[in-house]
Amino acid sequence: MRLLVLGAGLQGTACAFDLLNVRTVTKVLLADVRVGPLPPFLAAHAGPRLEQLALDVRSDDAVRAVFARCDAVLSAIPYYYNANLARLAVEMGVHFTDLGGNTEIVQQQKQLDAAARAKGVSVIPDTGLAPGMVNVIAQHGIDQFDTVDRVKLFVGGLPQEPEPPLGYQIAYSIEGMVDYYTTPSLVVRDGRPAQVRALSERETVHFGGDIGDLEAFHTAGGLSTMVYRHAGRIPTMEYKTLRYPGHAHIMEAIRDLGLLDTTAVDVKGQQVVPRDVFVKVAGDHLRKGKPDLVALRVEVTGTKDGKHGTRAWQVIDRYDAAHGISAMMRTTGYTLSITGQLQAGGDIAPGVHTPDECVPAERYFGMLGERGIGVREV
Repeated sequence: MRLLVLGAGLQGTACAFDLLNVRTVTKVLLADVRVGPLPPFLAAHAGPRLEQLALDVRSDDAVRAVFARCDAVLSAIPYYYNANLARLAVEMGVHFTDLGGNTEIVQQQKQLDAAARAKGVSVIPDTGLAPGMVNVIAQHGIDQFDTVDRVKLFVGGLPQEPEPPLGYQIAYSIEGMVDYYTTPSLVVRDGRPAQVRALSERETVHFGGDIGDLEAFHTAGGLSTMVYRHAGRIPTMEYKTLRYPGHAHIMEAIRDLGLLDTTAVDVKGQQVVPRDVFVKVAGDHLRKGKPDLVALRVEVTGTKDGKHGTRAWQVIDRYDAAHGISAMMRTTGYTLSITGQLQAGGDIAPGVHTPDECVPAERYFGMLGERGIGVREV
């Protein structure tokens, strides 16, 4: 298999690292707008199987030329490029998957379904941690019941040792965090899509051990198109972010004071955007780079063979000190890698599907387990 990874940031390099540890992968192309030094964990794999190249994805001709060299494309670059990249992948007859995170873009990609089927290739958006892994687990849970009343998804990327005042460090992008805390969350209520305010409806989720109790609250994006897929069939479905207790209360106060607003205000004669200031100042404080963990829980309540009950699945993953790879990189970059391998290996039917629609759960769980990422029922 010849696989192209777009983006040489945290998730892209983790994805490339995972691919290079798979014997059936004969070539990994790692493309970014500029070629830079590899992180140590990936530099150890430098050789003929790994090729770095400069690629500006805004040039369709340049993209086509690189796509022609691979069997599948794995995108770890910002979501707003993915609609056009998926179109070009289908045009070139190569599989495509991405980390997604924007439901409107996913719906645009869904329009490529007939063309992808005609070309015999698959397109799988939203293949990260959330959306991504958590949605595959949720669908697996749904499939265990005859009827389902409620589905609850919880995911958090956290420092192993929380520090005040927020008990948090940047796991991917502070701009992304601010977006999630200010954008309404899409849920299913009474069987219909509905919006709830971010940071609202806080509850405690107990993980035990050294993690203990975490707080959960609404944020956008995690359910993605599952909202529309299951509306009318499942009365209640929601996604919540996990943080250490007290985080949401502080962030809600910061938001409600207007410090995350995007409208410029006059400060001593200068026009200043409050969100820009927060992103800069808080971002500098929250980029700690200390060992992290990822905590995930899915709870499904329903009826099977006339018996009503709840089943739950859980993932706890931690920083890989041996390679210097964070838990967020493992659970996001490795899932992207696994999905691309399933596509290139012929395990996904042609067409455009989200992970919950097409990924074979047991096979997927097994591949995650081989990487030390255990999905277990609790």
